[in-house]
Amino acid sequence: MGLKDRLEDERLAGAAASRTGVSHWRRRLLEEVNLDELAQLGLAQRRARLEKVTGHIVGREGPVLSPAERTALIRRVVDEALGLGVLEPLLADETVTEIMVNGPDHVFVERDGRVERIDTTFASEDQLYQTIDRIVAQVNRRVDESSPMVDARLPSGERVNVIIPPLSLAGPVLTIRRFPRSYTIEELAARAGLDAPTGLLLASFVRARLNLVISGGTGTGKTTMLNALSAFIPEHERIVTIEDSAELRLRQEHVIPLESRPPNVEGNGRITIRDLVRNALRMRPDRIVVGEVRGGETLDMLQAMNTGHEGSMVTVHANSTDDAVYRLQTLASMSDVKLPFDTIRDQIASAVDAIVHLGRGPDGVRRITEVAVVAARRRDRLTLKTIMNFAALPIGPDRTVHGAFQHRPLPPALATRLFHAGEGIPPAFGVAQAGAAENAAAGNGALKAAWPAEAGEIAEVAWSAEAAWPAEADWSGGGSGDGTREVT
Repeated sequence: MGLKDRLEDERLAGAAASRTGVSHWRRRLLEEVNLDELAQLGLAQRRARLEKVTGHIVGREGPVLSPAERTALIRRVVDEALGLGVLEPLLADETVTEIMVNGPDHVFVERDGRVERIDTTFASEDQLYQTIDRIVAQVNRRVDESSPMVDARLPSGERVNVIIPPLSLAGPVLTIRRFPRSYTIEELAARAGLDAPTGLLLASFVRARLNLVISGGTGTGKTTMLNALSAFIPEHERIVTIEDSAELRLRQEHVIPLESRPPNVEGNGRITIRDLVRNALRMRPDRIVVGEVRGGETLDMLQAMNTGHEGSMVTVHANSTDDAVYRLQTLASMSDVKLPFDTIRDQIASAVDAIVHLGRGPDGVRRITEVAVVAARRRDRLTLKTIMNFAALPIGPDRTVHGAFQHRPLPPALATRLFHAGEGIPPAFGVAQAGAAENAAAGNGALKAAWPAEAGEIAEVAWSAEAAWPAEADWSGGGSGDGTREVT
């Protein structure tokens, strides 16, 4: 059932509830049901049991209702008793990626990258507080005037943030961020998130154990890209993932997911990302994957990349590949170990091999906008080279972003490293070698199966698109025309 139909059912339920009172039927339901028996059932069985009991009660004691009103009322009562009330239809809609409640009368959702207001509202502020209490109670947290900000997680994995008065002047504000399903590189390419040659190259980067940094703003798809790239990690490797909220869904068998823990009600027991990174180094990992670095754990992550844990991946908030370097430097300086900026920059230069930057266009499409690799490492500076960028045309009346993915040759040292690792390089990146197409096809069986074109045809399409693009549209973020610049 689509969201529109669910919202229509909610409207019918609201009309019926105004005559009967959802709270009345919920109270009658609790009087009728055997709670001990209910506790032994699974979630699906529990919901089915409550719907059956509620149907009997409404049929026996309720007013005359149409079939649609009766069904909607039963669902509303069960949602209030078991779930999150008016938010349940939104959580059931897979197209909704974010739910934003700004007080009881203003509910917004994000769908396809666009935010829109919907007609769903809470009956009162008390009902919204009850929903919030139900969420935070599941993680043994509380929200009140002494603790007006709370981060929590639903049993199904959604990340929840709550802030209430006096900090919020709009009343209780509830934000639920839904974790997108795991996408493969092929699916992201089909959604215009990247092109085929870039997907093949990034797969080679992962298998060749390059250290990758995935950067971008909030909501640009960093975690989704990290999850997609992790699919190319070989099955025999031991992987430790570290996150604030467990969003990654790795397909390998030997994966140890770690999740940080906030302090308890007394303010004790907090386990930070940095604690987990330090502990992961003692767990004999082949690779460490950190969902996001935000502070002093950045220095520990750089140390891990520099001490034999090659092929590790991490995400960071940044506005460009250059900004990602500056932000890593700033975050690493927040460690309790005070190091000179030059030393931290040396650590970054030694640890990072490539930076993948993502952006979200005005049309809501999330895509890779730039891939930069470390072309040279010197003590006083770091040289980045853009090997792929998305050059966008001006926005037209349809508000859709059009453009082309442009490619540049790989630095010789990086090309040599991939060659020694047995990885092919897509011809679109300007490196010709015997058997490159065959190596790429052999190493990317699943990836190539999703694209009907052969490796040579993909390269031809990519080059023809680049040739058709005006030269003045080329950009490299400063520096020389081949995309190389120094980050000091």
